[in-house]
Amino acid sequence: MRIGTIASTLLCPLIMSLAGVWLPECCQASRIKDLVHIQGVRENQLIGYGLIVGLKGTGDKGGGKFTINSLANMLRKLGVSVDPAELKVKNVAAVIVTATLPPFARRGERIDVTISSLGDASSLQGGTLLLTPLKGADDQVYAVAQGPLSVGGFAAEGGAAGVQKNHPTVARIPQGALIEREVPFSLNPQSPLIMTLDRADFVTAARIAKKINDTLNMDLAHAQDPRSISLTIPSQFQKNLVELVATIQEIEVEPDTQARVVINERTGTVVVGENVRISSVAISHGNLSIEIKETQQVSQPPPLSPGETQKVPQTDITIHEERGNLIPLPANTTVGELVRALNAIGVSPRDLIAILQSIRAAGALHAELEII
Repeated sequence: MRIGTIASTLLCPLIMSLAGVWLPECCQASRIKDLVHIQGVRENQLIGYGLIVGLKGTGDKGGGKFTINSLANMLRKLGVSVDPAELKVKNVAAVIVTATLPPFARRGERIDVTISSLGDASSLQGGTLLLTPLKGADDQVYAVAQGPLSVGGFAAEGGAAGVQKNHPTVARIPQGALIEREVPFSLNPQSPLIMTLDRADFVTAARIAKKINDTLNMDLAHAQDPRSISLTIPSQFQKNLVELVATIQEIEVEPDTQARVVINERTGTVVVGENVRISSVAISHGNLSIEIKETQQVSQPPPLSPGETQKVPQTDITIHEERGNLIPLPANTTVGELVRALNAIGVSPRDLIAILQSIRAAGALHAELEII
């Protein structure tokens, strides 16, 4: 049995993995392109219901009535009248087809699609997706998908055993959907351009607006709130809005980050932001090891006595206690000082989690502690 008593805190600029590796601080500016997106320029999700044919006995096995009815309806539209009760669908599978329509997509372009089994099919390997309309949230058809599937796995089974790799009931068709309808959207040079931050922050929004104004040498950008930045289109860019957006997106800004410590107890990972600060604390680390051994001895009575031979347990207890280490750290300890202190006392990855939780509870860790 091992008992650890720890009281400490942690400060780190970017990432500290629980393998005991610390990466030095490196603050770099990011492009505005990587921090914001243009309001209205967005993707759209598409979905459709289709049939996979050509499977080698790995289809829906006839258990799904919707597969049988779908197959019968498709054949009827092709001029073949059949009784649904006579259909066998072990080579057919009902699937849901999903795709993402990118912004500014034009008619005639192709996009990737993902196919997921809807019934009890065991594998989609070797199948072909029949013509499937893909609709948006407005129930309008924006693309049609069809083609042979690419399955990143397989499944095989015999009478008593089977083998499977990855998920054979999910497949993709690269460039498998043809866009038939465009999403109406255009950048209006007469209206302000709204840029939305991916992560709302007052400081970052103010920095972006100031950097844009300094680069263009004009007072055009204004932070409306911690999420949105409004940009007035100057007259010289009224007919060339793309060049203006491209110029702005290449501007580099150093984003501000919130003091936060993220702990993943399942994988043993600790990520600490550079703005994390600590109060004056002392780090103590020590281990108590208790070893218990139990052996069986025989108790035998004297000859010709009425007693019986019995087993008598013998227990030996050994206690080893390591000398504890106490390292005081003043307020605003630097990252290098703290890392050296933690390495000096041999803090393990699991100890780091206990350290952070204990110091947070004591009020010495000035950061948001998030456990995922």
